[in-house]
Amino acid sequence: MLSAFVNAFRTPDLRRKLLFVLLVIVIFRAGSQIPAPGVDFGNVQDCLGNKENSEGVYNLINLFSGGALLQLTIFALGIMPYITASIILQLLVVVIPRLEALKKEGQSGQTKITQYTRYLTLGLALLQATGIVALARSGNLLQGCTEPLLHNDNTQTFLVMVMTMTAGTAVIMWLGELITDRGVGNGMSILIFCQVVATFPSALWAVQVSQGWWIFSIVIAVGLVVVAAVIFIEQAQRRIPVQYARRMVGRKMFGGSSTYIPLKVNQAGIIPVIFASSLLYLPAMAVQFNQESQSGWVKFISKYLVTGGHPLYMATFFALIVFFTYFYVSITFNPTEVADNMKKYGGFIPGIRAGKPTEDYLSYVLARITLPGALYLGLISLIPLIALVLIDANQNFPFGGTSILIMVGVALDTVKQIESQLQQRNYEGFLR
Repeated sequence: MLSAFVNAFRTPDLRRKLLFVLLVIVIFRAGSQIPAPGVDFGNVQDCLGNKENSEGVYNLINLFSGGALLQLTIFALGIMPYITASIILQLLVVVIPRLEALKKEGQSGQTKITQYTRYLTLGLALLQATGIVALARSGNLLQGCTEPLLHNDNTQTFLVMVMTMTAGTAVIMWLGELITDRGVGNGMSILIFCQVVATFPSALWAVQVSQGWWIFSIVIAVGLVVVAAVIFIEQAQRRIPVQYARRMVGRKMFGGSSTYIPLKVNQAGIIPVIFASSLLYLPAMAVQFNQESQSGWVKFISKYLVTGGHPLYMATFFALIVFFTYFYVSITFNPTEVADNMKKYGGFIPGIRAGKPTEDYLSYVLARITLPGALYLGLISLIPLIALVLIDANQNFPFGGTSILIMVGVALDTVKQIESQLQQRNYEGFLR
């Protein structure tokens, strides 16, 4: 494996790409540490030391920003607006016929959808920046913090901070596209990976400081088992064989080949976890804006749906993940469309008639394979919440949930791309 790394850096073209990716990562991480104009950095750091803020309602966004959100840096919003915009566009493609037609146009249509995603990203970034700065201005961003987070809370400072954070999101989009065009791997995925990994050492060390070396060793051992299980499930797939009949077109014979349709066990990826987390944050945010209220619904949400250690919170989170897994798979994989395309090009599944029987068979297999995928996502996502109860770790517990899914998924994808480029140059790859 080490020799494969050496071979990768010995290849001039691949070496330039890897060094370019590292340069962009350095710039990205530097921007995540520079405070936005008007932020009192000292007071922010003092307030972040408060334990209550490790269990706040912004943990998901803070995770995707590598901790930059609560520090109010120029890259505070991180990659989250782009992720949200991408998910919204994927859902709208199914609903809006015009977007569906663009998707079927190929590269030109996809370019147009990408442009819409950029515009929507900037709009969401503007809204999120306005909300975050407004909370920081009113003193409600960090729980239990009485010190002012801004040097000056006038309108001019407010507008400058909002525009700075929105511009930071635009720069992050540009950096991600640069990695995709000139580097190795998917740029946005690599940036997400970097932000998640940035919080990993501190979260892991926090377990050692609070629980000691014995619990820390157990956590490491459990973490290795979880990583191995995640890799196994992420690679697992059901391959449905497809046979193409031979057909004569002019004087040439086409078809007669065999292939397969790969249905991954985790067909939905990490999207259901993001959906479920975002939905659970809505009532928590509503409570944060109504902290002085004594109404029954505020007390109920504060007791059951804010802290991750409550069984009702865990059960709701697990049920939402299972639901959104089925929902997302149903809109991203269309058995009717796949069956029609197979019939159009003379393909069939051995033992299954073309047309409606093929559609029913694909729907049946997809429904059965989605169940273990949904249960897997739910269980992995509950690991940080269980750790919160057992060892009093915060919800950013490193081995589990969103962080481990992102790290393993992006790492596997990037290594595969490097592996393919090495194989093109007749070098031994990473996976022997």
